[in-house]
Amino acid sequence: MLSQARVNRVIDEMKNRNLDQMLISDPVAIFWLTGKWVHPGERFYGLYISKDKAPVMFINALFQFEEEIGVEKVYFTDTDDIIPILKRYISAEKRLGVDKILPARFLLPMMESRVASGFDNGSLAIDETRSMKDAMEIEIMRESSRINDLCMEDFKKLVQPGITELEIADQMLDIYKSHGASGYSFDPIVAFGKNAADPHHMPDNTALTEGDCVLFDVGGVYQNYCSDMTRTFFYKCAPTEEQKKIYNLVRQANEEALEMVRPGIVIATLDQRARDIITDGGYGEYFTHRLGHFIGIEDHEYGDVSCTNQNLEKPGIVHSIEPGIYCPKANIGVRIEDLVLVTENGHEVLNHYSKDIEILG
Repeated sequence: MLSQARVNRVIDEMKNRNLDQMLISDPVAIFWLTGKWVHPGERFYGLYISKDKAPVMFINALFQFEEEIGVEKVYFTDTDDIIPILKRYISAEKRLGVDKILPARFLLPMMESRVASGFDNGSLAIDETRSMKDAMEIEIMRESSRINDLCMEDFKKLVQPGITELEIADQMLDIYKSHGASGYSFDPIVAFGKNAADPHHMPDNTALTEGDCVLFDVGGVYQNYCSDMTRTFFYKCAPTEEQKKIYNLVRQANEEALEMVRPGIVIATLDQRARDIITDGGYGEYFTHRLGHFIGIEDHEYGDVSCTNQNLEKPGIVHSIEPGIYCPKANIGVRIEDLVLVTENGHEVLNHYSKDIEILG
């Protein structure tokens, strides 16, 4: 059902950007506003919102549904021209905001036919609003992360002599479902030894050997909201002195950046603090990515925790803090990742899984 509160928040943000009307084509954003999932493929799909008119959903007849969701539904077929249909609802004398998902094959004819007096990228009106989670979203994301913590405990039990990365990864989905998740947030990363020095290594037939580090970067979906967490373990043997130094630097960077999170702080300063710790420890060249990303219905949403993001933290934002050191010469990659919620007075870390050095097997 349409969330009028969320629509009103988007309209307020549109006003800040001098937009009176907007056509949203991102299925995720439409779900967030209406509670209805549609996966249109190559077909046109849109939700029109305006400060002066009731919302209208434009949807191919292939995806008809009977339930009322609080918006007018305008159906069309594969052979219909969408342009005259849009013209009946969009105010031609005003500029129209469109989002970054709208394909050029629809946008260009709309421009040529002067559906509106002009067109603006209105994505931020949606993206900025979605980044600040409401109370219901926050409760779901807490539970999604709680499930991820439970799953991590089970994933450790899969670590057995000679097992391959793929053999572990192939068992993870069933574990998520056993704890109430519906699926993955993203394909899990399972990396042994030197493979962990590749930040986005995909599981392969590498077999586990004594002395390997074991990196799990995993997330599940609960009630449409994602979790995401990374932990790095060691198999059979204690880490070498250099590996221990690397692990402790990453943990320090993770924890000190988390402690900085509060409303009003410049997001880039979190990245800088974590980067300074790792650089001062002698491994700056091996921290090769931003500190984090925003998350919600999608694992990677608009917004990041990087040295270029000069925006301020706001209550309701949820993002990752995930410093890493990827050092092939030390036969190790370490990443420690948690999700953090910006609260009214500070922050709440959504993951509670231990960060102590742990030797498996």
